[in-house]
Amino acid sequence: MSTRTFRVTVRGVFDRLSDAQRAELLSHAAEHDVLRASFTREGHLSYDITARPAFTFRFLDEGEDEEDILEAAERAEAAATAWLTARGYGHKNLRSTAEDLSQAPLGKRQRRAAAGK
Repeated sequence: MSTRTFRVTVRGVFDRLSDAQRAELLSHAAEHDVLRASFTREGHLSYDITARPAFTFRFLDEGEDEEDILEAAERAEAAATAWLTARGYGHKNLRSTAEDLSQAPLGKRQRRAAAGK
């Protein structure tokens, strides 16, 4: 059986941040800029707290079966919750979407490369 790669996106909103927490997020904003966002095993957080209180975590996970994508989404939400809770950041409206890359349509370059084989 082959390994499937899943990309999981967990979105939510910061809730009831103190002035100190908002200042802390602002001081680390460059590390969490959406232009630097990537899918990683440990999860990558991006936000623009000056524009809106929303955030996005991006996770990379794996499984062997199509059904494993549900567990990957649960693990991602749990990891996002743990990260936020450990730092005392209130949050709400967590929701996740997951994509099985083995089911993703090929891009133009990938189709060209596959046709050349």
